[in-house]
Amino acid sequence: MSATTANPGRLDPEIRANKGKGKSSDRVLLAVIGYTLLTILALFCIFPFILIISSSLTEESSIIEHGFKIVPTQFSLEAYSILFKYPADMLKAYGVTISVTLIGTAVGLFLTSMTAYVLSRKDFKWRNHFSFFFFFTTLFSGGLVPWYLLIVNYLDLKDTLVVLIVPMLMNVFYIIVMKSFMSSIPEAITESAKIDGASDFLIFLKLIIPLSKPALATIGLFIALAYWNDWYHALLFISKSELMPLQYYLYRLLGNMDGMRKAMMQSGVAMNLDIPTESLKMAMTIVATGPILIAYPFIQRFFVQGLTIGAVKG
Repeated sequence: MSATTANPGRLDPEIRANKGKGKSSDRVLLAVIGYTLLTILALFCIFPFILIISSSLTEESSIIEHGFKIVPTQFSLEAYSILFKYPADMLKAYGVTISVTLIGTAVGLFLTSMTAYVLSRKDFKWRNHFSFFFFFTTLFSGGLVPWYLLIVNYLDLKDTLVVLIVPMLMNVFYIIVMKSFMSSIPEAITESAKIDGASDFLIFLKLIIPLSKPALATIGLFIALAYWNDWYHALLFISKSELMPLQYYLYRLLGNMDGMRKAMMQSGVAMNLDIPTESLKMAMTIVATGPILIAYPFIQRFFVQGLTIGAVKG
């Protein structure tokens, strides 16, 4: 009889060690595959933005002749010099956009979360009726002309900062998402607070808001991006230059450049005017998205903090 047969348990530690090595090698392989795929995906996401930066720093003639390239062949800052030819106007547009984004996000997120909390309360007997009313507005609307007349003639909000904030304060989709998240919060939390004598508004501020940080961070980012990228309401309701947001200011600047080029072409002196249209578009993209990209790492921290709220600790 062999030693292995006589004492079968003697090699158990070796077998376990081999199994452990096999599991660890599988984990390493999966980690390598996962990081490789994520790296490739990140490069696909970063590549367009690098191309935009490079194109904004490239001579217009080089773009027309050779197309867009990762590395500028003919370096030029002409597009940025045109954008910042009137720095006071650019800073003013930035100020309007930042103010509208901060105020609109704060107020819109507060109203959205309050509405969602009311609709998520099971003891509110009219919640289904109000939910249907909100949902109905996503299917039908009064149309552009009645809405314009309401804003301009009846509310008299034209050429005011308020007209850039009010139309996007409430979004039904965000309310539904927030309502679904708040419905998952256990009722025992609110019931215990009621027993202690807390009012509904105090429960909302002290309990529901802290527990809803993941949803608040997500919806808040969506609202902020909507305000930051909005130019349509300025096109409809803003005629004063000092109230133009950044996106509408860049839109008008590009439109003026195109109009100038067409006018010069029709007059037969187009060769005397060299406007960097393509590189100007790329420079506008950098100017418009730069602050969001800079602020996003700081916003992401709140996502991570919010995701750990309510986690089981052990």
